[in-house]
Amino acid sequence: MKIAVLTGAGVSAESGLKTFRDSNGLWEGHDVMTVASPQGFARNPELVLDFYNQRRRQLLEVEPNKAHLALAELEKNHDVTIITQNVDDLHERAGSTKVLHLHGELLKVRSTFDEDLILDWKTDLNLGDFCEHNHQLRPHIVWFGEAVPLIEVAAIEVEKADVVIVVGTSMQVYPAAGLIQYAGPDAHCYFVDPNPSLQSNSRITVFAEKATTGVPKVVQEIANMN
Repeated sequence: MKIAVLTGAGVSAESGLKTFRDSNGLWEGHDVMTVASPQGFARNPELVLDFYNQRRRQLLEVEPNKAHLALAELEKNHDVTIITQNVDDLHERAGSTKVLHLHGELLKVRSTFDEDLILDWKTDLNLGDFCEHNHQLRPHIVWFGEAVPLIEVAAIEVEKADVVIVVGTSMQVYPAAGLIQYAGPDAHCYFVDPNPSLQSNSRITVFAEKATTGVPKVVQEIANMN
C-alpha cells in the first residue's frame, strides 16, 4: 500500500523542539521576519546565523519520539513517503528513508552564490564560512517569500497514495496546506490533532489526541487492514 504522511511542528514538539512560532507570531522572542526571510538575513546576517545555530544545537540534544518511530515502522510493510514541514532530522533518525523536507533542513547549509550547492552541517555556521566559490553559506531553510521547490513532488506523492496521514500540523500554512486536496477520491485520510478542525466521516478518521498516542493507533489500524 502506498502511504503519504504530512507532518508538522506538533510531531517534533513532543521531542522537546519548540514549534515554529507561537500565537503572537514570535519565534524564540524574535519577529519571524527578522530571522526567517531573505530581507532579515541581508539586514543582520549575524543574528540570523546565531538563531539557527541555537536551533541546530537544540536539535542535536533531542531524540525521535513514539510518533516518529511508529511512522518508520510502517515502512516494513508499505511504501511510505514522509512529507514534512519540519526542518529537523527526527524522521530520518527514527528510520524513515523517504522524507521530503518542504521547508529545508537544519543540518544542511547552502551557498548564497549557488543554491544547488548544499552541504551537510552539524556545527555552528558563522560569518566568514564560505562555499568553494568564496561566498557566504546560509541555512538551508526555505524562508518567507522564497519558493518551496519540493511542493510539486509532494503533490504527486499525495495524489498516488492509497492512505494519507496528517499529523502535527494545522494545515493552515500554504502551500503545504493545499497538499491534502491532491488526495485521490478513493484514498482514506487519517488526521491526528489534539484540537482537530475536522470530524470523522467516511473518508477521514480523526484521532483527537497528540502525535505520540494518535500515530501508533493509526499505524495499528492500517496493520489491521491487511
